[in-house]
Amino acid sequence: MPAAATAPPTGAIVSGEAAATAAGLAILAGGGNAVDAAVATALVLAVVHPEAGNLGGGGFAVVRVNDELAALDFRECAPAAARPDMYLDAGGEPVPRASLDGPLAAAVPGSPAGLHELHRRFGRLPWARVVEPALALARDGFEVSIRTARQLALERDRLARFPDSAALWLPDGLPRGAGERLVLPALARTLTAYRDQGPTGITSGPVAAAIEAASRRHGGVLTAADLAAYRPVWRTPLRFERRGWQVATMPLPSSGGVLVGQMSHLLDRLGWRELPRGGAERAHLLAEAARRAYADRFRLADPATTEVTAEELLAAAWLARRAGEISRAHASPSAGVSPHPAEPPSSEPAETTHLSVIDGEGNLVALSTTLNEIFGGAFWVAEAGFFLNDEMDDFATAPGRPNSFGLVQGAANAVAPGRRPLSSMAPLLAWRGAEALAIGGRGGSRIPTGVLQALLSFWEGDRAQAAVTRPRLHHQWLPDRLEAEPGALSASDLAELARRGHTVVEPRSFARISLVARRADGTFDLGADPRGPEAGAVLVSPLRPPGPADGSR
Repeated sequence: MPAAATAPPTGAIVSGEAAATAAGLAILAGGGNAVDAAVATALVLAVVHPEAGNLGGGGFAVVRVNDELAALDFRECAPAAARPDMYLDAGGEPVPRASLDGPLAAAVPGSPAGLHELHRRFGRLPWARVVEPALALARDGFEVSIRTARQLALERDRLARFPDSAALWLPDGLPRGAGERLVLPALARTLTAYRDQGPTGITSGPVAAAIEAASRRHGGVLTAADLAAYRPVWRTPLRFERRGWQVATMPLPSSGGVLVGQMSHLLDRLGWRELPRGGAERAHLLAEAARRAYADRFRLADPATTEVTAEELLAAAWLARRAGEISRAHASPSAGVSPHPAEPPSSEPAETTHLSVIDGEGNLVALSTTLNEIFGGAFWVAEAGFFLNDEMDDFATAPGRPNSFGLVQGAANAVAPGRRPLSSMAPLLAWRGAEALAIGGRGGSRIPTGVLQALLSFWEGDRAQAAVTRPRLHHQWLPDRLEAEPGALSASDLAELARRGHTVVEPRSFARISLVARRADGTFDLGADPRGPEAGAVLVSPLRPPGPADGSR
């Protein structure tokens, strides 16, 4: 365990729910380090933010503690009974929503083992102390947030398909309302077992048996043996240098950091830094860099099966080749960048949650967890007290066809027992001398472009809040369109991009980015994304006052 702190505890956290951030700050105030706070925050999110916070999903964490750098992969994996054609009909066509709704869509959860392992290696406080805030909220109750109430209303039909989901979340057929007090005794029992026994309190015994029984009742293949066999994996962080900053992010099976690295390298090769901020020229180059990075993503997968490595995509020769393909005058049709012309649908769920933590000793955590869609597969295991994920859709359930995020994926990411599906999550740390930051986001395929643009804005002088607030652009190769938030481009910019051959559309949603930073003078700088209905609920109060929330440094 790291040595106890001698200085007064300080730190800062950005997460998606005020109660979760408050729990993490209390852990810091009680002598915990950034990892203690991150795990406590994540567990509270599993209680008060059921649409994305989870014990039934998985995720990634990148940490730097006492200058030791590490990346933990607790991504879900396919059950032992999974097979490549499990979501296809007899004619080889995808069965609608088979990989999205119900327990058949569930991969083996990684969060229980992953959060415990993260704390085991780097935490300072006793495990029970870190679990207690979440346990207290499940046992004693909490108020349903405005965001959760809205999501319940939006997902009412999906939840109604499963009796246990409907019984808790749609009493008398109506979604629970904002401000309604909710007690979750089954989840409290699960968290008690987790507190007392660690992961085996969930992955074996009564909780695991309940998960298997519920899955089988509704056509799933997830078993207690799958849960018991799951292991998180420590991986070597993906490292690169940009603008004088050392960067560390998740390697495969997370593609997000690879994309951020590739896009940032391409933009610098193309002279991005010398161009005026905003405007058509930067928008064009961003679209072209993203188009190629997301096309290369098609070849990525679980480290055991990937067709190309992150190191190959970040190699100087490959970056030079990709940069040389880009015309400054014209858009490159995506069909010419890759031979896969499938047109993805417009449905783009984004039910990841991200938290960023920095403590007074300079320790950093960027932690992203996910259920995939809102409420995962909408399947609530009543005896366990949580939703199961629908991460199987992140595999190429029908290679060459788009998943629910609109991403077209290759055979390397096909369903197979034990494999971990490719992800767009991009938890990332960076440091330069005394300066340091942790960043990540929620938003499916839009996470990498969101993290990239917030990073670039921060490195160009924005405060953290301004960096995450600035209107963004997004391109993901297929569909062949440039998405632009209102305010990102002027009328003349739009006309110029159209002249160059871009199809520009307004997006339905964008990534929500969380950024915490320590400046050279030791003060904290925080950015909580204002996008989405949760904007007013995010607590970013540090234990030591940060500098001004906006403007340039």
